[in-house]
Amino acid sequence: MGHAATAQLVLEDGTTLKARASGYPRSIAGEVVFNTGMVGYPEALTDPSYRGQILVMTYPLVGNYGVPARGAGSGSFESARIQVAGLVVSELASGYSHAAARSSLEEWLEEEGVPCLAGVDTRALTKRLRHRGSMLGKIRIGDDDPPFIDPDRTNLVAAVSTPERIVYPGGARTVVVVDCGCKSSIIENLRKRNLNVIRVPWDYDFLTEEFDALVVSNGPGNPMMCGQTVRNIERALQSGRPILGICLGHQLLALAAGARTYKLKFGHRGQNQPCVDATTGRCFITSQNHGYAVDGRSLPPDWESWFTNANDGSNEGMRHRSRPFMSVQFHPEGAPGPVDTQHIFDLFVSMLR
Repeated sequence: MGHAATAQLVLEDGTTLKARASGYPRSIAGEVVFNTGMVGYPEALTDPSYRGQILVMTYPLVGNYGVPARGAGSGSFESARIQVAGLVVSELASGYSHAAARSSLEEWLEEEGVPCLAGVDTRALTKRLRHRGSMLGKIRIGDDDPPFIDPDRTNLVAAVSTPERIVYPGGARTVVVVDCGCKSSIIENLRKRNLNVIRVPWDYDFLTEEFDALVVSNGPGNPMMCGQTVRNIERALQSGRPILGICLGHQLLALAAGARTYKLKFGHRGQNQPCVDATTGRCFITSQNHGYAVDGRSLPPDWESWFTNANDGSNEGMRHRSRPFMSVQFHPEGAPGPVDTQHIFDLFVSMLR
């Protein structure tokens, strides 16, 4: 497959990279970010936290194990569709080999209307993004030249959150999940711990529900765009029921507690981010996908830093000193990537008893 149209990646600093158009041939704009994972592209592409972004894969060969059948329960899909605005790779595998594969990556991208640029020097591109920071960009196909779009000025959470309340029957205890772009593997981890899960939209008044604990999920974009979610969390803190925040949920819980957030230079995206537990000194390798962080220096006195990123010292988790509130910036469900921190879910469930 492939398309003969001229293709370019254009960055807001004027950098223009020629490429080969693959996937669906259309021009798009978004924020250009990079992921350092070697595998896990089906999970990454369907992660709602990538909404509005042009994803650069740093690993040089992408697509070599194909794509499993959609909806087959393989665990490779974090949502019902590809969420990235576009994909940029060095080499897109035209052939693939895996027992579960049902199509090529390019076929999947074309089917879902997502453009891909191949033949890009992703190493040089990543070095530029590390030096300058994540930048706005656009994939330009032929003469079509869309304007730059800043996802941070948009409520991306509203676009990826569930539009309606969904109940997943389970055990005697009930957990409300505020869906800010929730990965399916978070729901799976809660359900396999015998919890009844109520999944609600990002701005839903969940305090009208009967529940034992609250989870605030991951999601895309700027946490300051989710004012209604923050206000609902503030009320939940007053109720005293256990709360777990994950990724964007960590940032929203911090805002509700009175702390501040800020944008990282180029974010943390991949399956190899080292995080140190402040209690034990143990370092965990974690899966991450975020562009914002909590300012650990702004935590109120009754909160403490729980995890710290070993690379840049940024805050990766917090917990209340006396009440059952905690959150982590990384993904304890570890999909794709390591599952070293799934005990976070067990600790959360223990608070329900």
